[in-house]
Amino acid sequence: MSTAYFSYPPTPQILQWLSKGQLANRLTRSLRFWVLLTNIYGTETNWSNLLSQQFTYPDLRDRLFSPNHPHREQLSAKEVTTQCQDSYCFCHRSFQSFLTEIESKVDWKQEIQHLTGLSFTKIETQLQQQPFATVHRTLRDDLKYLSQQGWFNNLQRGQYQCRSLEQLPTPLAFARSTLVSPSDISLSSNQAWEMLRVLESVSFIQPNLELVIQSLWEQLTTMTPQPQILGQEPSQRIFIHLDYILCDQVQDRVDTYQQQLEQLWQQRGGVIEFNYWVARQEEKVQVRVYPVCLHYVRRAKYLSAYGKDPDGNFGWHNYRLDRIASERLKILAWGDPAVPRSLKKLWRTGQLPIPEAVETELNAAWGFNFYLPRQLLIMSFPPQFARWYVEQTERHPTFQAVAYEDLPNVGSPGSPKGIRMSCSDE
Repeated sequence: MSTAYFSYPPTPQILQWLSKGQLANRLTRSLRFWVLLTNIYGTETNWSNLLSQQFTYPDLRDRLFSPNHPHREQLSAKEVTTQCQDSYCFCHRSFQSFLTEIESKVDWKQEIQHLTGLSFTKIETQLQQQPFATVHRTLRDDLKYLSQQGWFNNLQRGQYQCRSLEQLPTPLAFARSTLVSPSDISLSSNQAWEMLRVLESVSFIQPNLELVIQSLWEQLTTMTPQPQILGQEPSQRIFIHLDYILCDQVQDRVDTYQQQLEQLWQQRGGVIEFNYWVARQEEKVQVRVYPVCLHYVRRAKYLSAYGKDPDGNFGWHNYRLDRIASERLKILAWGDPAVPRSLKKLWRTGQLPIPEAVETELNAAWGFNFYLPRQLLIMSFPPQFARWYVEQTERHPTFQAVAYEDLPNVGSPGSPKGIRMSCSDE
């Protein structure tokens, strides 16, 4: 007997999670998922304790609908609701009637619009619809889908089994809350000093590290009486030297962009608009792109984004944050007419690029501008230099030694050793 429970309210984020990021196309279906899971694993109804070990759709149907609800599989959705005379049956309930746990319907609809790009008119129309006024085949498919997503054990065709709490899927936001709290982690004095120095060396990369650094200082102060703390500080033996070419004023502006992007990624993702200086043309262009990830490379911070680049081509491009000319990034909701159609299509089909794609491309060719055409690059080194600085070192995945006889267009037999690489940089 399962003791699992599902106690999440039908917030836009929860519905987005249940739709696997396809809320625009699955808004009504996601609510049905939420209703089913709330009743099966909920703290009040908890049908998981009432359903048999091996239940089928008819078992679930009899608990979901009233006794007067028609069971015939051949009935259309309209015939189902017409023949069901029980006004309290789920098939007669509107979408809106299930949102009793939502405090502000206005905020809820605004967030749905941000996540889906649907107009308020379409959202209102869906709120008046009856999610369970549908044919039995659709609900069978819902049950099958939930099983595929890990909510049930699929025993045989058409047979399911409830899972325990430990086995149920968990939304990322709630999963993070179950992790060990930083306050539960205890560091020794030496470990705290080591961590503090490392974080101070790289804090310019991630501005939020200042909070962690402050916490470590407080921990060190608590560990050691204040008059003795400087005397207790161990000597620093390892130093990290990283170049960052920006002045304080520009760095503050770059930090603002970074914080905006991190907040956007934490909330819902979306498209950004900004003006950008193109150095080689010495002109400012407007850019609307889907931001994917940030890099610290070549002494500056770069944003890898997907969309129409400064040359008008649709695809990847790296933008140096200090060359953004706008005071702040402009966040565009998916429903905004300014969002490029190509990006909207990728969003609607669930094909927006992810950071892993950038990593894959960076491993495929040497160079940070991974989207440029790739060419073979052959590098040669004097034998002594190769022995001391090249051999037995890990470089780029495409950085490989090549035998002399395999080198194209080489000179005399005494030519230096060669290294074959795939290069995509300018």
